[in-house]
Amino acid sequence: MRKRPSRALVPALAASALFLAAGCSADPGQSSAAARTPDAGASATSTANSDQPLAVAAAPAAAATSTAVARPGAAGGKARKTSLKVKSYDSHTRRAVISTVAKGTSSPSPTGTPTPAGTTAPGRTAVGDVIASAPAPGAPDGLLAKVTKVIGETADGTEVQTAPTTLDTLLGDDDAKGTVPVDPASFDVERLLPDVKVSWAKTGDIHSGPEGTKVPLGSLRVDVATKVATAEGAPASADASVSGFVQVKPEVDFSYGGGASTASTASTGSTASGPGAAYLGISGDWTSQWALKGRAGATAKPVRLPFAKLHADPVLQVGPIPVVVNLDLTCYFEISGDGRVTVDVEQDLKGDFKAGGTFGTAVGWTPVNESHIDSSPVRTSVTTAGSVKAALGAQATVGLYGAVGVTADLAPYLRGEAAGTVTATTPAGSGTKSDVAASGSWALYGGLDLSGTLQIQLAIFGTPVIQHAIPLGTLHREWKLADGKM
Repeated sequence: MRKRPSRALVPALAASALFLAAGCSADPGQSSAAARTPDAGASATSTANSDQPLAVAAAPAAAATSTAVARPGAAGGKARKTSLKVKSYDSHTRRAVISTVAKGTSSPSPTGTPTPAGTTAPGRTAVGDVIASAPAPGAPDGLLAKVTKVIGETADGTEVQTAPTTLDTLLGDDDAKGTVPVDPASFDVERLLPDVKVSWAKTGDIHSGPEGTKVPLGSLRVDVATKVATAEGAPASADASVSGFVQVKPEVDFSYGGGASTASTASTGSTASGPGAAYLGISGDWTSQWALKGRAGATAKPVRLPFAKLHADPVLQVGPIPVVVNLDLTCYFEISGDGRVTVDVEQDLKGDFKAGGTFGTAVGWTPVNESHIDSSPVRTSVTTAGSVKAALGAQATVGLYGAVGVTADLAPYLRGEAAGTVTATTPAGSGTKSDVAASGSWALYGGLDLSGTLQIQLAIFGTPVIQHAIPLGTLHREWKLADGKM
């Protein structure tokens, strides 16, 4: 189980508004199948009408422990909200205790035992049930599992043996697509350097962070100021400092198209499984402002220094199903150079980015990798011969139910280089001071690199397993900011 950093922000309030609202209609066979559903006494939300896409939204605070259950292959067994709760889960044995909250009470009660002849009473857990749960005790990343055995009753509920499963067993032939903002107040923050400050703002004029810090609604900002130590093996000792901030407004992009789940193969007549399309990614607005001053005692090999780690588990409500997204951000700065050039530069950057993986039955998984960021120099100065490159970036990972699917690294950078000669002349036989002259040129460049990988865990959608990690490819752009003569 992931070791969580202590929560450094105030508790989250209401989740972000619905980005894509497309209601799902009632199941026409609902009343006749009520007795056979996983929880006849719970919400009757149905996903039977595949003509309309499922709504995709940030789950409200009240759904923090929501659970959906499907019974594939059974009449009326499509996924629906239930009053069943994952009371506890053991990730080593994959055993879970499932309980239900009886109407009119606030405490869970046992779910009961299966009835004879292989059937299950209403509201009971049975072999073959697929459970999707928001974060629960023992399952901080949420739980997506199939019940393989009903072990028996405990004081807290019914203990069951589970096995991993995939989203297509819940979503079937439905479609869903949406982009949902991540509540900035929901992030846990681990500060890795002493002088790191975190700020955010949300609706209701709610703000967290140092007084006077201005943060746009829905954005998260991390400020840092630190000295850069001379790197081991650098050709010269040096003293430099980095200061600035990274500000991001993260959004989770999710889509699922169930076209392949009911399609048959013409040559064999068999039925295909899994979705016809899928997408998982992270996107958002990006703003940063930072300064590098002094002589960076770096080496040709980049030295990366993380200064903050952030984690959130936003729950997307995909129709009746709680889809738990695991989002990690690591903010860092990175410096390389020859340890000789002295710089005094400051830069503003603003734009957006998108990174993820998209699936289609014809081509499999392919990367999505794009960014539009502009920069402007606020202060520029480069002296002496040499080179330096410094980046202030963020590495993001996004996954589902604890399985990392996409890793993206966005690194806007500054690169400076100078070339020239320095001469000193002292008149013979005189005690006057030497004349020092320098000649040469310098240039300063801005740029960005966006890279990453698609992981085999993206098969959680129900798509074919990726045999090896697929690089996103490197998106590289560079532009000249300023130049001059020495």
